[in-house]
Amino acid sequence: MPHDDTAEREVRRRMADHELYTDSAPGLERLEEERFRGKELAAKYNGTGPRDQEARRSLLGELLGSVGHGVWIEPPLHVAYGRHVHLGDDVYVNFGLTLVDDVEVFVGDRVMVAPHVTISTTGHPVHPGLRRDGSQFSAPVRIEDDVWIGAGAVILPGVTVGRGSVVGAGSVVTADVPPMTVVAGTPARVLRQITDADREWTYRPPGTART
Repeated sequence: MPHDDTAEREVRRRMADHELYTDSAPGLERLEEERFRGKELAAKYNGTGPRDQEARRSLLGELLGSVGHGVWIEPPLHVAYGRHVHLGDDVYVNFGLTLVDDVEVFVGDRVMVAPHVTISTTGHPVHPGLRRDGSQFSAPVRIEDDVWIGAGAVILPGVTVGRGSVVGAGSVVTADVPPMTVVAGTPARVLRQITDADREWTYRPPGTART
């Protein structure tokens, strides 16, 4: 008997339209299988040795939606699906990245991600009556070219981080980040623009103001 995909199509529509949905119910077995497959591939990736570069490249190609050239991801890597993640060229990810990719995560070229960053496309409604059944919503996240995301930062659903920007360590990014800016804090706020003056780099001890 053919598979009845009515419930699945409705959930996928709600995902795409940023409406509330639940992703665990009769008729959603294929979604569940996609999640299991992603987590199994991530577990294999996390089990590779540091010299197994060929195995890592192969597994990333299976796990993620698309992977550019020169991508390096330090295990452990955690995903919801994996297949909704798209990485550009020369992306470097340090250990402990969590990707809640119920819908798409787009990462541009030459992006750097420090340890223990979370990028989430999915959240839950504030009122408890709306989330008793596990209802959630999703919106894509976009990280544009040449972004640096500091350690422990959290990028929330629907956010775009503009090209060339820096997200400070420990920040919670709840709104779009303009291009070529430094943002930090909870919630993250713009601290300053990035200018040509920043090409003249010198080490500054913590707490030292930029002059």
